[in-house]
Amino acid sequence: MRSVEDARPRPGLSVPVLTALDEAGRLVESDQRALVRWVLQQGYGADVVFAAGTTGEWDRIDNPTRQRVVAICSEEVAKANRASSDGTSRPVEAWAGVTAHTPDETLENLDFAIAHGADAAVLAPLSIRGIADPVRFVARDVSDLLDARSRRIPVYLYDNADIAIDPRLSHIRTRQVKAMSRLDFVRGIKVSASRRVLGNYTKAAAGFKERGEFGIYVGNALLIFDLFRTYRGWWGSLLEHWNRYRMRGGIPIGVVSGPANALPREWARAWQVCRAGDEERMGEVRSVLEAFREATRRAGAKCSIACLKRALAQRGVIAHAAVAPGTAALSGAGAERFDADFEMIRELASERIGAPWVSLPGDSGAAAEPSA
Repeated sequence: MRSVEDARPRPGLSVPVLTALDEAGRLVESDQRALVRWVLQQGYGADVVFAAGTTGEWDRIDNPTRQRVVAICSEEVAKANRASSDGTSRPVEAWAGVTAHTPDETLENLDFAIAHGADAAVLAPLSIRGIADPVRFVARDVSDLLDARSRRIPVYLYDNADIAIDPRLSHIRTRQVKAMSRLDFVRGIKVSASRRVLGNYTKAAAGFKERGEFGIYVGNALLIFDLFRTYRGWWGSLLEHWNRYRMRGGIPIGVVSGPANALPREWARAWQVCRAGDEERMGEVRSVLEAFREATRRAGAKCSIACLKRALAQRGVIAHAAVAPGTAALSGAGAERFDADFEMIRELASERIGAPWVSLPGDSGAAAEPSA
């Protein structure tokens, strides 16, 4: 078994999968499995399946449901890896969102993730009530749990001001990240923040991990087009120099994209062409992904999760477009507007990106018509 000390951050596209619910708010296990197969796209989609994260409505479902989602996603990723053991496809990792409202539940979720085959855990320490010192919690409580288990898994930190308990402490301080990175099991951080905040982490990344690689993942996914952009002309050279300064110490190793639930191949292609610095293709892919963002905005305020579920139901991946209590739902008019926009986006993807980077239903299972 690979030791946690030898684990390296998985590069590429991480998809924080939705939680498939029915109209009563119950988990639909068959749809959850179909969703994992969908985002994998037979090797053309996700490099990491991230379960029970913010896009998975972690704070609006109960803890047993969070755990069941983690188990299902881990099982489906393991199946996919066994099926591709001939080397025709790259291996995929299953990451478990273990953050809960309390420290005890969070540790329970970490223990569950270990026992059910997750490859890594994702922890947002500033989103857990009752934790005064995130470094102490990770260095003592999390570390002690891992030390007591025969199987240890890497832990990735999650920085997202939108889900922080205390708005005055909205981001993990870089000195705190550096302190936690000294632990052999802390292997990286997902940053859902502005380019400025992300730059603070990338500049400090060289000092985070003294004995191995420390991965930084871009959570505001469209930022990758600017981060990997090549500037032209004398003014452009100055901008590029500034960009490189902000990125000093290390560039992001991957992107975490919620919209990739609906467009997994397109987002995998986005990461590929951004890393290659292929500006022409970056522009082609970006036009599609920005059109999707605008479509979610046109559908209604804060309805991005509802739009993603609507898109998946429209494609026949899941049977229900239901969101959890507390998540903004689409109105009838908003759903109709999004349906029309999403059809246009699919056509745009075929025109500007093309095969094999346009998402296909594949082996995702049958589902009913989307509900408004």
